[in-house]
Amino acid sequence: MVGRLLFVHGAGGFVDDAELARGLAQTLELELRMPELSDSAMGFEDWAEPIRQHLNQLGPEDVVVSHSFGASILVRVLAERGREHPRRAALLAMPDWTSRGWDVTDYAFTESESESEPEPEPETDLTLFHCRDDDVVPVSHLALNSATFPSATVVAFPTGGHQFDGMIDAVAAEIRRFGRPRGDASTGPDPRRR
Repeated sequence: MVGRLLFVHGAGGFVDDAELARGLAQTLELELRMPELSDSAMGFEDWAEPIRQHLNQLGPEDVVVSHSFGASILVRVLAERGREHPRRAALLAMPDWTSRGWDVTDYAFTESESESEPEPEPETDLTLFHCRDDDVVPVSHLALNSATFPSATVVAFPTGGHQFDGMIDAVAAEIRRFGRPRGDASTGPDPRRR
């Protein structure tokens, strides 16, 4: 059986993210599942419910990758308790929606319900990816998200922009590391990793 890649696109990004999603699926030799999420209904639940349904269909070895706004929604869904989670997820160019970032409470991870009781960090192993030359979601959001998810692996590429242009092989190589324990000597040192 071929493994699957669930790719959650960014806001209005079903077409724009298709090349990235197809490239990752092909490079990783996985069957692509990329649901088209609403461009007009952009509330948390509008996106979270279909994401939950797709996550529930995945097996433990399937891969989950999300981009930009989709990553913001996915990470909150992954933090929900009482359901099966994927073991690992890759979050590409994820905005920070807290008051330190773009300040939109409806999408913020830690400020969405109650500042006195922030959402728990997902049990899923997270890898945060960002390109330093991203002109849509500034790379400063990577540091903010890294502080919110201190156990996440952080990978910053010098170039690639918001769509990770020319970086599919590099992102896929990092995703392949998902199966290895962190700090595995066989991975060797990588200056992009924190």
